[in-house]
Amino acid sequence: MKKVRQQHLRKPVTPDLLVSPSSQDGDLGSECPEDRGNWTGRLDFLLSCIGYCVGLGNVWRFPYRAYTNGGGAFLVPYFIMLAICGIPIFFMELSLGQFSSLGPLAVWKISPLFKGIGMGTILIVSLVAIYYNMIIAYVLFYLFASLTSDLPWQHCGNWWNTDLCLDHHVIKGGNTTFPINITNTVSPSEEYWSRYVLHIQGSSGIGDPGRIRWNLCLCLLLSWTIVYLCILKGVKSSGKVVYFTATFPYLILVMLLIRGVTLEGAWKGIRFYLTPQFDHLLSSKVWIEAALQIFYSLGVGFGGLLTFASYNTFHQNIYRDTFIVTLGNAITSILAGFAIFSVLGYMSQELGVPVNQVAKAGPGLAFVVYPQAMTMLPLSPFWSFLFFFMLLTLGLDSQFAFMETIVTAVTDEFPYYLRPKKASFSAVICIALFLMGLILTTEGGMYWLVLLDDYSAGFGLMVVVITTCLVVTRVYGIKRFCRDIHMMLGFKPGPYFRACWMVLSPATMMALLVYNIVKYQPSEYGSYRFPTWAEVLGILMGVLSCLMIPLGMVVAVLREEGTLWERVQQASRPAMDWGPSLEENRTGMYVASLAGSQSPKPLMVHMRKYGGITSYENTAIEVDREMEEEDEEESMM
Repeated sequence: MKKVRQQHLRKPVTPDLLVSPSSQDGDLGSECPEDRGNWTGRLDFLLSCIGYCVGLGNVWRFPYRAYTNGGGAFLVPYFIMLAICGIPIFFMELSLGQFSSLGPLAVWKISPLFKGIGMGTILIVSLVAIYYNMIIAYVLFYLFASLTSDLPWQHCGNWWNTDLCLDHHVIKGGNTTFPINITNTVSPSEEYWSRYVLHIQGSSGIGDPGRIRWNLCLCLLLSWTIVYLCILKGVKSSGKVVYFTATFPYLILVMLLIRGVTLEGAWKGIRFYLTPQFDHLLSSKVWIEAALQIFYSLGVGFGGLLTFASYNTFHQNIYRDTFIVTLGNAITSILAGFAIFSVLGYMSQELGVPVNQVAKAGPGLAFVVYPQAMTMLPLSPFWSFLFFFMLLTLGLDSQFAFMETIVTAVTDEFPYYLRPKKASFSAVICIALFLMGLILTTEGGMYWLVLLDDYSAGFGLMVVVITTCLVVTRVYGIKRFCRDIHMMLGFKPGPYFRACWMVLSPATMMALLVYNIVKYQPSEYGSYRFPTWAEVLGILMGVLSCLMIPLGMVVAVLREEGTLWERVQQASRPAMDWGPSLEENRTGMYVASLAGSQSPKPLMVHMRKYGGITSYENTAIEVDREMEEEDEEESMM
């Protein structure tokens, strides 16, 4: 009996419903999970999730948001949102992906009426992938610029510098006894970023993009080439790359932190970082920024977690992985904040100004403050190269996930046509997104990047996540969802997850969504205010991802038959083939959905077929018993 079961585990039997019509011999054609691809080891998945979550946002976005929202006060809403929204939704996405082994579009077999949620997710991920790779292109630009004996942003006197440029090395070496007015001065690193890298003086605003910066264009092309080569073979190739890209950044980050805290005045910045300014907590903007930081940092709502989990084995312990990744991500964000604010404290000491006035707020914080810090270290080109190489590895991990999400979602929808040509299809997607990102390489490209950053994953992302929570808990049913997790992991989610999924997570995000709309503030970059048409364009980006939901509902209803209400009911029910993708995992109620299973006790048919009862099949028996008891209670009422 045991021998028969071992043979089965080596070669799973394919359910008839999943067999390609052209497969006459019973083999699973292009829809077989083996053809779809799987992680080669459990560490592949865990490191991929860590690499996906711990990205540029931890170094570039988190310190920037903490800096502009009251320093340490930002940590309060950050951890509250992590507990209420981040961890529960993280676990929900992993559960959906692992249980179904489907991507962000096909997973909505759980309720075809709401397939538009998946369409909205793909739209958001595509917009984010466009400008996220532009940030990687900036990193590559600085990486190549570091291959010199003297960093180009170390001193003034270059052709791109202005009379306002103030070389702090000269001031420190001059031992001046009289105070210097530095109010209207800028650092060499800041002018290098704005006037040389961006050449933003060549654009008058978002409506005047100017010329293409060909050096940035080549860096963007290189970044897309690297991404394509790493996702060429799907998770089997990217799953091995992350062994380096997910671990190496920690080594460099610790080295930079140690160097930062040893600088004079570093503790001044750290005190500003750790001391909460509680008056900021009364601002809705701080809470909105905290929620968005959770989404960006954990990747919640972007479909990447669901995609990665879909390549897991059915019984992978994602409950444990959820806490490892989310808490590790939070610790990394705080660690990066220490590294940033220690440098800010040193710079404020050198300039004699408060910490909150050291650097201009903007996406270029990591490209202004950190490069300036590198010039203060011995062997500055070496440290600069290591730092930007760390940023490169951080960014690539997240970009891998964005691209894998898009490719997996579409190939799962058309497996017979696209899965055998996945490499070619990935190339088409990369080329298309590269062409759409060319406007970001112009002299006014930073204005477009800020617009995409503010609106591509703002309120639209919140609507997608809120709708997902409501559909899973209300339409599909919280009891049924918890049964699925019980069948998959061997235990049910506790009261904490149930309360968050049912009430806390959607209610909190709805409140934030309302505040976001009521307290709307136009986008800005430094002193530049975006024109009305640009604001409208940004709002439309967010609205379009929301409109995918009713559009998908219309398509799903039109595909059904009967009256309008009957169509809605039919479209809201799970599809016949919803459930685990492999037959040996289809225990309990899901065996009945397989072709040829006519027994009123389908679990017994499954056990006779595979020989014996495992611990997970014992779980399935418990689930069946619970369902029978609930049916009896309902019939008695």
